[in-house]
Amino acid sequence: MPVKVLLPQLGEGVIEGTVNRWLKAEGDAVEENEPLVEVSTDKVDTEIPAPANGVVLKILAPEGAVVPVGGLLAWIGESGEAIPEEEAPKPQTAASPPEVQAGTPQAGAVPQAAPVPSAPEAPAPAPEATPPRPRVEVHYQPGRHPQLGFISPLVAKLANEHGVDLSQVRGTGLGGRITKEDVLAYLAQRQAAPAPAPAAPPAGEVAPAVVTVTPSGPAGLKARPVPTLPGDTIVPLDRIRKSIAEHMVYSKYTAPHVLTVFEADLSRVVAHRKAHKEAFAQAGVRLTFTPYFVYAAAQALQAYPIVNASWSDQGMVMHRQINIGMAVSLGEEGLIVPVIKNADELSLLGLARAVNDLAERARNRKLQPDDISGSTFSITNHGVTGSLFAFPIINQPNVAILGVGAIKKRPVVVTDDWGNDSIAIRPMVYLSLSFDHRLIDGAMADMFVAKIVEVLENWPIEG
Repeated sequence: MPVKVLLPQLGEGVIEGTVNRWLKAEGDAVEENEPLVEVSTDKVDTEIPAPANGVVLKILAPEGAVVPVGGLLAWIGESGEAIPEEEAPKPQTAASPPEVQAGTPQAGAVPQAAPVPSAPEAPAPAPEATPPRPRVEVHYQPGRHPQLGFISPLVAKLANEHGVDLSQVRGTGLGGRITKEDVLAYLAQRQAAPAPAPAAPPAGEVAPAVVTVTPSGPAGLKARPVPTLPGDTIVPLDRIRKSIAEHMVYSKYTAPHVLTVFEADLSRVVAHRKAHKEAFAQAGVRLTFTPYFVYAAAQALQAYPIVNASWSDQGMVMHRQINIGMAVSLGEEGLIVPVIKNADELSLLGLARAVNDLAERARNRKLQPDDISGSTFSITNHGVTGSLFAFPIINQPNVAILGVGAIKKRPVVVTDDWGNDSIAIRPMVYLSLSFDHRLIDGAMADMFVAKIVEVLENWPIEG
């Protein structure tokens, strides 16, 4: 019996994937768990394995097709075996709506003023049903919208091209999501319904032009036109950069960001790393400073669990696990945030091993969907490029992110056990915490960072 090849869940919040490359062609033999097709999402690229032994009977999603989670990619079975007739998931390319009939006003046309009647006329009776709204000027961006949910690139394109206010479209997709078919059905209904005649303006006045409507929220933020100069070129945005832009705008729109900055003396951390770097290397682990900050953050999250929570309209989501995401730079291609699961249960050696592994696989594009999902708190080490402190954007749905600056030797005032002050040269670091003020108040944020500083400044040099 033929076996379906379905698109699996590819990470937290991922609802669709793009077929990058088929590793097998129709008619090729394949073994169970053998890589069959490469699929990309806005977060990660991954290989989908064959669910059974057999032959690739039919490929239903060609390269470049956008397929929803659970969508049918292909059939596998015995050679010559018949497959059920089932519609393939179609590539999400912009489809044209039904042709506009002659006489229908086109986009951008300014309606003419109605002739002024010689005598007042009785108002026409109100229609029984409200027809679809006429074309409006909109600018939706793909991604999550606070009122409309997820907007796919195709739905955003159709809405922008044909002036559709998506708040008027009834979504029939998963969880009420608006699909391409919903937009096309709305367009067909809008074109079939006669537009109400505009009311005549008072004598001597000019009829108003088409009203411009801008949706609320990040999907309605329209970038200002950028003037181009001679010699300028436009480089198309890749998938990762678009995804980063959408997530950053959504986070800034959703969460009221507040920043608090502390500094920490890393003398004991530096001494511990110097004393144990060789031993870690013999165990096959490169000891960087990142595991120390992850360890300290995990301790602080245990002490102040609200920083490990998430916001929801139903209430605070208090996470039992402490899963710390660490931002990894991919150079010009952007960044990605792999997650150290149950960070509070790992030793410094375990954290160092996890940091090495995730960073290496991130840069080699070998991360799996589970590696980038489930974070409850995030850390970005912007100091690796010399930055002293920064104002990081919160990685949703976290409510805080810790920025770690460059470690610099600076003169500081130190006080001995007898209260005597002196000037000393110490390795210092700025720690900046961006937090969501809906859930975390300033005092709580300060106590949280103070706990991180306490752990770092009192690190045992031995052990």
